[in-house]
Amino acid sequence: MKRAALILCLWCAVAGAQQDPAPEEGNWVVRDFAFRGGQRLPELNLHYFTLGKPERDAAGRVRNAVLLLHGTGSSAARFLTAGFLGALFLPGQPLDAAKYFLILPDAIGHGESSKPSDGLHAKFPAYDYDDLVTAQYRLVREHLGVDHLRLVVGMEMGGMQTWLWGERYPDFMDALMPLGCAPAQITGRQRIYRDMVIDAIESDPDWKGGEYGAPPRGVVTAEFLLFLMNQGALQLEHWAPAGDIADAQFQAWRRRALHADDANDLLYAFHASKSYDPAPSLGKIRAQVLAVNFGDDVLNPPELGIVERGVRRIAKARYVLMPASAETRGAATGMRARVWRGYVEELLRATAKR
Repeated sequence: MKRAALILCLWCAVAGAQQDPAPEEGNWVVRDFAFRGGQRLPELNLHYFTLGKPERDAAGRVRNAVLLLHGTGSSAARFLTAGFLGALFLPGQPLDAAKYFLILPDAIGHGESSKPSDGLHAKFPAYDYDDLVTAQYRLVREHLGVDHLRLVVGMEMGGMQTWLWGERYPDFMDALMPLGCAPAQITGRQRIYRDMVIDAIESDPDWKGGEYGAPPRGVVTAEFLLFLMNQGALQLEHWAPAGDIADAQFQAWRRRALHADDANDLLYAFHASKSYDPAPSLGKIRAQVLAVNFGDDVLNPPELGIVERGVRRIAKARYVLMPASAETRGAATGMRARVWRGYVEELLRATAKR
């Protein structure tokens, strides 16, 4: 059974008793998709889930659509697991699926959308975050027929795409909520970390230029880096309060890492971030912005002041830094909706049509 089918079973088990709207799964094939770098793909598959139904105003415009964008190496299916299920989408919660039309796409290179591991391997077109946003827009506008978004919410990579959505389509949404990211080129520690992930794979002789049989061992090193850089120090100390426990936790994580991401898929996803730089165009954003970061996020360290400088250039923007706590998980806090869902309610209230 595919993971998406398992996710649907989980949703039915948890939410079905309350007769909540069940996720609908879909695929849309874009013919002759042109990537920003000049390459083309004859058929680009975009996989997605939706929850709820679109509602239109008297002019026929959709008024309740919300787009949620996942992080690097993840997929839309993560939005239907414990971190979100029961925290955002159930009756009375901020994004109640009985009120909102929720759109959960798999980004290019992720989940069940087209990706290198489908067969093209290193011959898959190089993509960047602009390509991901273009594909998402076309899915929303052309395939789902949505002409307006109430809100765009994104975590980490999805948060970075959220800034780009606001710049590329400034009149298409009411509000933007980027989480665990910064509106600027990736530099410093985060850039070096990404270079390390890329090098761990590309320098491994078993990678074979992307035409490996068995997974190259370099992908395990890359997974180690992902785990360490995306967790908060407080949580790691809680998980591993003694040396022998830490050693046992490492071995457990090592076993999981051996069966994690495909090396080419991960490599492409990290290369995709290198051209990201929304800073020059932040002034184009007209939607209300509420940016949320976390005090224990080592990939977006608050002491750099990058987000504060960015939001000052946007007409309607606010920045919230949530302090480290037993509930935060560094960059991974974006997937713990209960930690920050109150800000979703605040943003929706602030942008409600009077």
